[in-house]
Amino acid sequence: MFENRTYRDQHQKQGLVSFDITVKETNLNIQAKTNLAEKTIKSVLRCRNYIETYIKLHPEFATSLTPIKKSGPAPEIICNMIEASNLANVGPMATVAGAVAEVTGKSLLADSNEVLVENGGDIFVKSNTDTIFNIYAGNSPFSMTSGIRIGKRDTPYGLCTSSGTLGHSKSFGRADAAVILSDSCFLADAAATALGNRVKKTADIKDAIEKGKTIPGIQGIVIIKDDHIGLWGDLKLVKLSE
Repeated sequence: MFENRTYRDQHQKQGLVSFDITVKETNLNIQAKTNLAEKTIKSVLRCRNYIETYIKLHPEFATSLTPIKKSGPAPEIICNMIEASNLANVGPMATVAGAVAEVTGKSLLADSNEVLVENGGDIFVKSNTDTIFNIYAGNSPFSMTSGIRIGKRDTPYGLCTSSGTLGHSKSFGRADAAVILSDSCFLADAAATALGNRVKKTADIKDAIEKGKTIPGIQGIVIIKDDHIGLWGDLKLVKLSE
């Protein structure tokens, strides 16, 4: 399941320790001041338990491709998944990778003031410096030749990617990469899915970005299809050194 994640070798942040953990279908790469694998595993297990238990009680949470309403009391992670998916007009499981990344990342901040948690291309970030993220977009000429620079931020943020040509995630579009920046990793993941679904051809990039601008909480968008790219918001496209 996790064989094609060589891109992880390309985004090591100086001064941080990198380690991977796997819990069932969840495979994370974490960068922190020290190896916090044990604490990371405990956090992922809690996340998965909340989600799996809620699905047993409410099976539609796992299968719906459109927003659902919360049914009775629910854990915070479930409430945030439902809220983000409603904002982006997608099913709640479209937020799951970003949700696990954010909840896990926040659980590590007490032990490391810088943390990056990457979950299949969805990244929770707390960084004390500017950060450049490589773009992995399959066969597009922008793939691994271009990056996204995010300026230093005092608070954590999410940078999430959806692709209709790569990976195992469900997408109804054909974007090589739809990348979203938000304070919320939940919302970034949901919006990446929503905008990626809208891109079937290069001419769709502009309309998808215009739609993304209307989603409250979205701060930056990059959409790549073949040799075309659209960019908007609080991020900068940079050329990667060879």
